[in-house]
Amino acid sequence: MIFRRNEAKEWARENMRGIWAAALTPFAPGSLAIDEAAVRRNFRHWIEDLGIEGFFVAGKQGEFFSMTLEERKRIFEITLEETQGKAGSIMSCSDQNMETVIELARHAEKIGATSIVVHAPVLHFTHRQDETLYQYYKTISEEVGLAIALWSHPDSGYLMSPELCARIAELPNIVAIKYSVPREMYVRLTEMAGDKIIVSTSSEEEWFDNIVELDWRLYLCSSPPYLLQTKVDRRVRDYTDLAFAGKVAEAKVIRDSLDPVRKALSSTRPPEKPHAHPKYWQELLGQAGGPVRPPMLDLTEAEKAQTRAAFEACGLKLP
Repeated sequence: MIFRRNEAKEWARENMRGIWAAALTPFAPGSLAIDEAAVRRNFRHWIEDLGIEGFFVAGKQGEFFSMTLEERKRIFEITLEETQGKAGSIMSCSDQNMETVIELARHAEKIGATSIVVHAPVLHFTHRQDETLYQYYKTISEEVGLAIALWSHPDSGYLMSPELCARIAELPNIVAIKYSVPREMYVRLTEMAGDKIIVSTSSEEEWFDNIVELDWRLYLCSSPPYLLQTKVDRRVRDYTDLAFAGKVAEAKVIRDSLDPVRKALSSTRPPEKPHAHPKYWQELLGQAGGPVRPPMLDLTEAEKAQTRAAFEACGLKLP
């Protein structure tokens, strides 16, 4: 490791900055095997053409729930091969089974990764969670020397309170949180413990306000950095850089100009197809998308036609 456990927070402050994206996983048509060449092409485009600074891999967006343990490890390996020295990466080790979480984390550590993310688990039959979750993350912290990000989202069946997150942030290698919660909750956590944990959320629509109002410097993260941009239209990159530089009015104009693209993307997404839709949007952009794995559903031809029409009318510039 390039840092000790008690140096992880300082390392994260220096290295976990800018625009990070949650990677979708391309599967090959027919076999549904991981399309490794396509994974590599996407990374190269995202880094070289879009200027994305880091990647969250094998998470919910990446359909980790449909992958074997070995496939998840392989995604970690490909990610490091494509990003080391060029961009940051954070490996999702989330799982209901603690041994699986630890095994994935140790594999990430073995191959040279610096950070992992672990989402709050589903806790069946519990009516209170705080002590269980504190001990959960404390165990992972003690077992692994990597920088660790928390992730709280509604899919767990509860939301971690700002007070609990602040308590967990006292652990030496807990460095960040993807806090997919109402804004008032992540504002409170930023105010309570922003000196101990990097707070971020998945909403790109809130990213500009969080730079300006909360002095955030990390977007962690979802798929908009590569769904709302092209090689010749890098408006997310542009408004981020302007906001970081304090040119707020200029940044806001560019941020607002993306509203038609955001609307086209969100309004055509079928409620049961959160993976197939952005994968098809990727294909319209010239990226590798591919099919989804069961039990997820692919788009119908009618849904593709509706999405394609909205895409073509949204004003996103193509190379």
